[in-house]
Amino acid sequence: MNKNLQLPKTLQEAVAYFSDAQKTFDYAVSLRWPDGNVTCPRCNSTQHSFISTRRIWFCKGCKKQFTVKVGTIFEDSALGMDKWMIAVWLIVNAKNGISSYEIGRALGITQKSAWFMMHRVRLALHNKNFVKIGGSGKEVEVDETFIGGAARFMHADKRKLKIVDRGVKGKAAIMGMLERGGQIRANVVPNRRKHALHGEINKHIAAGSALYTDALMSYQYLPEHFSHKTIDHAERYVDGQVHTNELENFWSLLKRGLKGTYVNVEPFHLFRYLDEQVFRYNNRATKERFVGDGDRFQMAMRHIANRRITYEQLTGKGTDSIHQHEAGPRPS
Repeated sequence: MNKNLQLPKTLQEAVAYFSDAQKTFDYAVSLRWPDGNVTCPRCNSTQHSFISTRRIWFCKGCKKQFTVKVGTIFEDSALGMDKWMIAVWLIVNAKNGISSYEIGRALGITQKSAWFMMHRVRLALHNKNFVKIGGSGKEVEVDETFIGGAARFMHADKRKLKIVDRGVKGKAAIMGMLERGGQIRANVVPNRRKHALHGEINKHIAAGSALYTDALMSYQYLPEHFSHKTIDHAERYVDGQVHTNELENFWSLLKRGLKGTYVNVEPFHLFRYLDEQVFRYNNRATKERFVGDGDRFQMAMRHIANRRITYEQLTGKGTDSIHQHEAGPRPS
């Protein structure tokens, strides 16, 4: 990226900065091709001509035109880059999330366009980091929670349809793993059984970690390379260093956004909202590390390339909640 660019640090500065079409274009180009060598996203050719009046390139390899949007989450969008930049800024810096209605009003677009735009941004926020958290001498909290409507808030007719059994039946399960002083990994899981939970632990947590969980039976008999201690919440919530309170804090943030901001989330889109909250939590400001709004915006914008989702994929055309795996599956 061009280090001479004076990038905004506040929303007010961002609105002023990205209202300049040339500055916005230069910034997008520096993100798309940090080394300064523009390549065709279709054939990777470096032989091209630039049409400055339209801010597009003509590739001499595949004989096609391309813009800075091609090959990114912005591809095939009729919205200008100025609107996209402000949308990304608002989404990544709203602690409890921001609704598509509010984005639509702020940018002067329809709620439907804002909803699609926000899901594209969430795709960029998806963490593709395969580095495991924890390790020798590190402490990791592991817990799970459920997302779903509370029976006491439902209309009687809806309650009869949705509440068919006691407990957590009909709700979506989420598993979280948080390294103290580090990052969090969270995923939607099919259930709370041993096979599902142990698989996530082995996938995301490094050997030698000290694991702290509640007394759920599914956590028993973890591999010996983990030091596992439990806390029975029926008796106490803290026993020295053994607790899951930091992870409970994350669940509180997640549910505050889902219940207070988004209100109604379909099960097959839940992982997208989870990715959004995980990104904000992993890039929050701490006493040891300051992260400003501008920094968080930059982090998100670095992941816009080589990620794309269409409206048909997102809505799962012809599917329903029973066939949720068809409605835009989580990227690998």
